[in-house]
Amino acid sequence: MMTKERGTLAIVGLGYVGLPLLFLAEEKGYRVIGVDIDENKVALLKERKAPLVDDMVEAGLKATKAEFTTNTERLTEANVIAICVPTPVYENHMPNLEPVKRAARDIASHLAKGQLIILESTVNPGVSESVVMPILEKESGLKGGTDFFLAHCPERINPGDPKWTVRNIPRVVGASSDEGLKRALEFYSSVVEAPIKPMGSLKEAEAVKVVENSFRDINIAFVNELAMSFAQLGIDVVNVIDGAATKPFAFMAHYPGCGVGGHCIPVDPYYLIEYAKAKGFHHDFLALARRINSGMTRYTAERVCLGLNMAKMSVNGSKVAVLGLSYKPNVDDTRESPSFEIVTYLRKYGANVVTYDPFVPALSTAESLEAALEAADAVVVATAHDVFKALQPKQLLDAGVKVVIDGRNCLDKNAFFKSDLVYEGVGRVS
Repeated sequence: MMTKERGTLAIVGLGYVGLPLLFLAEEKGYRVIGVDIDENKVALLKERKAPLVDDMVEAGLKATKAEFTTNTERLTEANVIAICVPTPVYENHMPNLEPVKRAARDIASHLAKGQLIILESTVNPGVSESVVMPILEKESGLKGGTDFFLAHCPERINPGDPKWTVRNIPRVVGASSDEGLKRALEFYSSVVEAPIKPMGSLKEAEAVKVVENSFRDINIAFVNELAMSFAQLGIDVVNVIDGAATKPFAFMAHYPGCGVGGHCIPVDPYYLIEYAKAKGFHHDFLALARRINSGMTRYTAERVCLGLNMAKMSVNGSKVAVLGLSYKPNVDDTRESPSFEIVTYLRKYGANVVTYDPFVPALSTAESLEAALEAADAVVVATAHDVFKALQPKQLLDAGVKVVIDGRNCLDKNAFFKSDLVYEGVGRVS
């Protein structure tokens, strides 16, 4: 049941971050306006059609009374404006801040006194103060901290996760002034059903996002290195991790895989690496973790070559089916997905590569799983979609497959080791 209207929230950027926040704020009593520069996306939203694969977004669209528009003049109607645009990266892994800058300029053109501007987009420390605030002040003629208020609450969203959502994930908030922090805390406390931690500054809030994802990247790099080592030592790394996880304190289980994807873990560490480098400090540890995790795509492609050699075949001229293009199970998000690098390496080695992902049909070269498997010599499971986890040895053998590289350790290991297939997981042994 909707509570009494609290005010108007405008969200700039209607994707995996912006849409869930919009639906939740509306449920909590806010009048909401969704703004995006993508005319096709806005057209779909007006028809209540989801522009992305997400059950919660689809459910939210059925119930919402939100207004969706490309007209940035509507921003003047809001008490609170949240910037939820993506921050893509350049080839050197540094953030492309153009979407954030454009959003800031659009807001500045219509900025009204008393508005609270919240940046949720993931950025490196310093961006709120050195990029966003100057744009808002210069192009509006207003003074931050006096005429308007700027805060940063780094997004925390896990697409496809029914347990941890924008509703119940704790948040952190930093602001450029005490009044801005107070208002931001009041806003998130009125929406999110979880603790909201105030930070000492905008930079601290920005750093939280980078640190939490760097922590994950480091731990994944650790188990990826263990997987490569244990494969040589005849030790099943997954069983070892599960054993270590029985310790009720001081250990957090992370698991190896064919590469790290998504817009956070493989990207955020570079923000800190490069930001610190500009200030005269070198993060050797973070850089090493990035090299290890980035190298897993090549390692996976090399496993295909070795597997085919064991089957007395050459990778050159062989048909290899790469199953999965999204970076995580049962979603259509392909940002920084390792699958594409695996495909690149395999083609470089001479393989005829076909790809299939039921959630990403536009980028798949095969129309169905059956078509991808037909006459394939080798299979790489690059994403643990439910449909791929259900694969059985007989199904693959009947299609003529000889080699299976389980890049997500999601198949029934015992069944595959007992079959006539050449099977290899990431750090798994029979």
